[in-house]
Amino acid sequence: MRFEDLLAEAMSGTDRFGHREHVHVTWLAVRHSGVDQAVTLISDGIRRTARYAGRPQKYHATMSRAWVELVGHHTIPDDDFPAFIARNPALLDKRLLSRFYTSGTLAGASARQGWVEPDLRPFPWTVQAAE
Repeated sequence: MRFEDLLAEAMSGTDRFGHREHVHVTWLAVRHSGVDQAVTLISDGIRRTARYAGRPQKYHATMSRAWVELVGHHTIPDDDFPAFIARNPALLDKRLLSRFYTSGTLAGASARQGWVEPDLRPFPWTVQAAE
């Protein structure tokens, strides 16, 4: 599935692309492609969209991947988006990554250009995998 198709579905009924719509398009990508492919699909789509809008600096590699992984961790099969959000309201907090990253780390060039691991606490699924 193409990013543009997912974006159109997430945007149906709204003309604003806010945080909720970012989460929605990410959820759709995870549902359609799985987490690994969704990272590429979302990252490439957001990068293209930012470049097209004349704001390429808006793309942030670590944030894009982190949000896909967060959404993917909470996604279950045969769910719809309203039920997903009802079960995971914290995902609507656009400051959620501050539980895992310091602001200095996210503001750094390394995080903007590529993946940087959380520096405050690991993501829950990485702790579970290590146990």
